[in-house]
Parts: sequence; C-alpha cells; structure tokens
Amino acid sequence: MQKIIIFFFLCVLDTNAESGCELFGRFEMPSLFKEGRIMIGGIFPVFNKEIATTSSFVREPGKVICAGLDLRVFRWTQVMIFAVEEINKNSTILPNISLGYRILNSCASPTNTLRAALTLAGGIEKKESNSSCPPAISALIAESGSTQSLAVAGTLGPFRVPIVSYFSTCACLSDREKYPSFFRTIPSDYFQAKALAALIRHFGWQWIGAIQSDNDYGRNGVLAFTEEVKKFGVCVAFVGTVLRTYSMDKILDVVEMIKQSTVKVILAFVPEGDLYPLMKEVVKQNITGIQWIASEAWITAARPSTPEMYRAFGGALGFVVQKVEIPNLKPFLTSISPYKDPNAAFVGDFWEVMVGCRPNLPGTQTVTVKTKKFCTGNETLENFQDVFFDVTHLRVSYNVYNAVYAVAHALHHLLFCKKPGEKAEKLCFNISEIQPKQVTDHLQRVRFRNQFEDDVFFDENGDPPAAYELINWQLKDGQVQHVTLGHFLSTASGEYKLSIHEDDIVWRTGKKVPSSLCSNVCTAGTRKAQIKGKPVCCFDCIPCAEGTIANISGAADCTPCTKEFWPNERKDECIPKAKEFLSYHEPMGIAITVVSLLGATLSLAIIMVFVRYGGTPVVKASNSELSCFLLFSLFLCFLCPLTFISRPTVWTCMLRHTAFGVTFALCISCVLGKTIVVVTAFKATFPGNMVAGKFGPTQQRIIVFSCTLVQIVICILWLNLNPPFPDMVFRYSNNKIVLECNPGSEAAFYTVLGYIGILAFICLILAFLARKLPDNFNEAKCITFSMLVFCAVWITFIPVYISSPGKFTVAVETFAILSSALGLLISIFAPKCYIILLKPEKNTKKITNKTHQ
Repeated sequence: MQKIIIFFFLCVLDTNAESGCELFGRFEMPSLFKEGRIMIGGIFPVFNKEIATTSSFVREPGKVICAGLDLRVFRWTQVMIFAVEEINKNSTILPNISLGYRILNSCASPTNTLRAALTLAGGIEKKESNSSCPPAISALIAESGSTQSLAVAGTLGPFRVPIVSYFSTCACLSDREKYPSFFRTIPSDYFQAKALAALIRHFGWQWIGAIQSDNDYGRNGVLAFTEEVKKFGVCVAFVGTVLRTYSMDKILDVVEMIKQSTVKVILAFVPEGDLYPLMKEVVKQNITGIQWIASEAWITAARPSTPEMYRAFGGALGFVVQKVEIPNLKPFLTSISPYKDPNAAFVGDFWEVMVGCRPNLPGTQTVTVKTKKFCTGNETLENFQDVFFDVTHLRVSYNVYNAVYAVAHALHHLLFCKKPGEKAEKLCFNISEIQPKQVTDHLQRVRFRNQFEDDVFFDENGDPPAAYELINWQLKDGQVQHVTLGHFLSTASGEYKLSIHEDDIVWRTGKKVPSSLCSNVCTAGTRKAQIKGKPVCCFDCIPCAEGTIANISGAADCTPCTKEFWPNERKDECIPKAKEFLSYHEPMGIAITVVSLLGATLSLAIIMVFVRYGGTPVVKASNSELSCFLLFSLFLCFLCPLTFISRPTVWTCMLRHTAFGVTFALCISCVLGKTIVVVTAFKATFPGNMVAGKFGPTQQRIIVFSCTLVQIVICILWLNLNPPFPDMVFRYSNNKIVLECNPGSEAAFYTVLGYIGILAFICLILAFLARKLPDNFNEAKCITFSMLVFCAVWITFIPVYISSPGKFTVAVETFAILSSALGLLISIFAPKCYIILLKPEKNTKKITNKTHQ
C-alpha cells in the first residue's frame, strides 16, 4: 500500500514540474488552512484512532474515518496557528512576507500520516482556474509518533523536504544517512534512555520490568534503555508489549506478567494512547505496590492523570521537556469558534466535546458521536476552566512553538541572507525559487534565542540539546499534580548531571524508597555467586574464601589481603596477622631460659670446685687448665639459647648463629685437646716414647686456639658476605607471621655446623681408640660417651630442624644446644665431681697412679 502511495507522489511531482498543478488523484483530507506566500505544513494525530474499513480493490478506497478527538493534540494545532500568526505580526521575522499553513490529521496511523505528507508535499489540491500555481509547502511540522515520523522522513527525506517533529523521540531518527532532512525540537530517546537509566541507578533498583509499545517508539526506547542499565548491572525481568489496537486478551497477558513477577519497579515506554487500556486493567485488578517509571509520552498526559488512576499509578516518576507559559495564548484558545470559519476542520468536533452541543453548521466535517441537541450560537469559551485552557505548563506545545519559529528563522535567513533582527532592506532570494533542500540546509544552521531565553538549535543529527525535568505524580486537593522534583541536563563536556529533591518525592509504596531486587544485597564478608541460567541480578551470597575480604555490601568479588594482613572473623576487614616468635613469656621460652641459666650456673659451680680443689690429684690428673677452658666454653654454650628468645633483630640474628658456632668450636676444641692429652699420657708409659714431652700446655693451647680460629674465620666471612637477618615467614600459617632469623647463607650455616661435626668426629675416633687403656682412671671413656651423646643430638637435630615449623625451629635448635652442652658437662665432669665432693677418700695420688703401676 505504501509503495502505491509513494508512486502516486512521484507522479504528482513529475506532473507539477511539467504541466503546472494538474493532479492524477487526491486524498480527501480535511484541514486547517490559511494561504500565504510561503506555506508550511503540519500533521497531528487530532483523532487517535482510525476506524478500519475493508477495501474491495474494485473501486477507489473511500474517505478515511477517524474517531476519538484528542484535546491535547488539538491544542498543539492551535499553538502552530498561533505561532504562525505571531510571526506574521512580527516585523523582524519575514517582514512583508505572509506565512501560511495547512494542518492535516494523521489518526495516529502511519499509513494515514503518509497520505497527509504526500498531500502536503503535492501542493494545494484545489485551485481556481484563473489563479497561478499555489506554492507547495517549504517545511513540514510532523509528527507526534516516532513510527509515523519514520514513514514521513523515509518518504520525503530523499527529496530533502525539511521535517521538524515536536514529539517523535526515537533515537533511530537521528540517522542522517537515512533521514537527512529530519529535525526535532524534543530530545532523542538516546538522551531519555540515559536519564531513565541514571534515575534507576540513583535509587539502586536492580530488578525491573518494562512495558513497550509495539512500534518504533517503544521498541527502540526500551532497547536503548536496556543497553544503558546493563552498564550498571541492572536486569530487566520481562518486557511486555501493548498497543491501542491490541485485543483484551493480549492486554490481560501483560497484566498477568506483572502479577507473576517479583519486580517492584516497572518502566512504561509507551505513548499515552497505547498505555491507557493497560492502565485501566491494572486499576481494575487493583495491582498496587508498583513504582511506575514513565516515558515523556504519558507522564504529563491529561487523560490518565485522574484520582482513579492514581490508586495504582500514584507516585510515578518520569522525565519531560521543560514547561513554559506562552504569553497571549490563552485568549487565542478561548477565542476558538466554529462560526469564524465553518470550513475549518476539527473545530466542530472540539466544540461538541468542550461545549456539549453540536454547532449548527452546513455539512459535517467528520463523523462523530451524535448528540441530542444543537448549539444556539450564543455559546462562548471565555469562562471555561478546563485543563485545555491552562497554558502555564506547556511542554509539547512549546516544542511545536519552537518548531514553527525554527522554520521561520531558516526561511528568513534564506530570503534575506541575514538573521532576524538585522536590518534587511530587500530580498536576496526569489520566493518562487525556494527549494526544500535550501530550507533544510539553512535549518541545520539555525541558532537563536527565543523570548523565553532558551537557545534553539540542532546538532549534526538534527537533535536539540538534552534537558529534562523529573516529574512526580502527587495527589493534591483531589487532583493529580505533575510536580517537578529534579532535572537532567547535558553539560558542555558531554557528560550528564542528574539532580533530585528526594525528600519531596511521594512514593506509591509509602515514604520509604521502594526496593526492587531479585536477590538481597550480599552483606560485607560475602560475595555474589551467579546462579546458572538466571540473570546476573539473581545470585547467591557465599562467604569470601580464606585470605580474602569484602568490605562493602554487594561485592562481586572478594579482595585478597596483603601478606601482612588476614581477614577478621566476619571477613569484612583485613587485620594485621599475629606475629609469632619464641618469647620469654610463654612456657617454652620459660623452660629454655630456666635450663639455660641452670646449665650456666652449674658450669660456674664446677669451675669453682676445680679452683677450690685445684691441688687434688683428680683435678691435676684431668688437666685443670683445659678443664677450665672447657667449663668456660660450656658456660657460654648454655648462655647461647638466650639469644634465640625474643623478637629477632639484626644484631641478635648475627649473634645467635655466630656465638653458637664459635662457643661450640671452642668447647669441642677443648675436648679434642683433652682427648689428645689422654692418649699421649698413656703412650708416654712406654720406654723411649717422647710424645708426652712434646705435647705440653703450650701445644694444648695452640690446638684449642687454632681449631677455634678456623670457626672464627668462617663466621667473619659469613657476616661479611651474607649475614643472617630478621625475616617474616608466611608459609607456615595463613593467619600469622613467623618472625625468625634467616641464616642469609645456608651454605655458611651448614659449614659452621659441619666444622663442629668434624671436630666432634675426630674426638670420637681418638677417644674410641683409647677406650681399652687401663681403666682405673681412664678419661677416654667419658669423652667417648660425651661425643656419642653430642653426635647423636646433632645428627637428630638436622632433619627435625628442617621439618619443624615456625618458632619450633628455634626451640629445636636451642634444645640441641642445651642437650649437647649438658651431655658434655655431665659425661666429662660428673665422675670427677662425684669423687671430689662425695668420695674424697679416692681423691689420692695412689689411686690416680695405680694405672701406671
């Protein structure tokens, strides 16, 4: 059908070009008309429903019949007429050039809109035989619905006929390649989608529903909105589709969808006429507790703004363009009368609805509901208080007003080559030569400030700047009021700013902001876990894994703590890990300290015994000088574990390992000296053996000093090249830090141990070789036993040391030091002290020399 209409239009253009104003056919469409030197057209859905008729395809289709006069839209037509007349009276815009208009009805139908557009583009349908060819329109003010505008822009766009819409918001119309001559004075749904998404994000709604109209406006609007809210993690639970021509079964399906869903917030991106049937059914079934979010198409519409609808839709929020009060418009509206121009379309129907009687005029303009009485002719609109005459909150009407003025400014600049207000003495362009493309080009460059101090201009896509007011439905004095509670504005940087007066919002669900979530927000210490097969807004909350926290509610992931920290029990905060080291205050530290001091005291006591009984045979026979060196080294060995207790520092780490290595090297060196003395003493009993004479006190000191010096050199190299240092170890436990001394160089550490082991092994071998010597007073057996104990302790120490965790590593090392020192002390000196202190009768030279006899 549309292809046939377009073919007809091309024929019309061709006929006009070749042979004047002859038409092959015409659509009988009533109009509001005023002739002028320059004509602009207007298409409005004055009647919101087309009565369907059946075409037989045998004869030409009949006249289109429409019903349902929309007073709001009729006022838009009057605003266009008012703006044209205001421009004609203004000497600064198009001076001495009359601006005419022709306004047609679209019946809110894309097909009928296309008929109207082709009718307007083809020029005047009827003319007097002696008149010149009247001008076609230079611009078109159309249309309300996005689907209708798509039909018009797609058809007239290739001919570059400028189209300025006042209420079509579909973002698809911003495509300059498809619609090169389309402009609008209302922001695109691209911006409205951003505004609605910002509103959803502001109140934290995560689980919402959507209702769309089954046309380009609804589908594209919900699609743009869905893409925006998905950026914020919002889920759309369902999308219902409605249309004014849908059957009641389809409407009930959407109602059931709303009832079955758990959402508490629903966006309705639907024109008022398409949404009204659904609204009535929602009220009928008493579906309350829903927070409705409205598109600009119905939030301020008069028909649904009733106390009855407020029961279900009260507290609705939505964005609209700014409102103004146009001066002198109200007197113009109250002066409307069907008797001024009996041929004016739509006025008789308006009069019948407004006054309640049918004007007694010749003929009928449209088929309307029959009334029982005719007007007397004395009726007037002067004192009417209907909302139709309230011009203080004009929004779409203001868009129509700006559209007419934008076209007038473009025409003025085209004809006078100057902007309105600048002195223009004569035309610089012939009116009869005006081409639609030229008007389109000048319209693209239009920029002026109107009487309301608003800048009117179009961007490269034909869109105006984005600016919205946030509207809230509130019931005051029994009437639904559209209260402005915020704004959404685009900034110079391309960003958007939303401001809301939250305290003044009236919610349908009460004073508290309604919540709409598929799953409750995860508390701190837990994270979201996606449920397979469900939207991202539906999730389970699981505790954070070990070592991680979530310190905010609704966390998608848990954050790991740094190495020095560990989660608390609630896993919502990282707290410092407990630092573990061997201290003096714990039982293990106390035990080591007591044993260490006891061993040191015992060593000093034995030294005192040896000093006190230094002249006795037992003391002399055991080499008192080496014994005192050995006891002193054991005293130091017992004190070594004290450096292993308390928090490790740089100095204690260097001291504990080197002190241990040097003191034990001194200790084993003394034992080695004693072993050599025992062996040489008994070897000297054989005739001609001079070994004993050559191994006197000086040689003994050299042995002790040289063996100890090697260990000192090893320790000095260790400290200079890679010394021990305090270290924090995390591998033993997740929730604590073990403070220990890192040896720095493992090789140096085991070299120190290995050197002590070599000395101990030599002592063991020598003592073992001397074990069968005369045993009356054979010290070799004591040394052999002590070395066996020493070696057993340190051989056991190595695997236990490697496998012990944390502070137990230190405890194992101190145990090895204490046990080996005690083994040496008891094995070597316990028999001597026993004789000296408990068996003094055996402490004689005779006993000690009995072996030699």
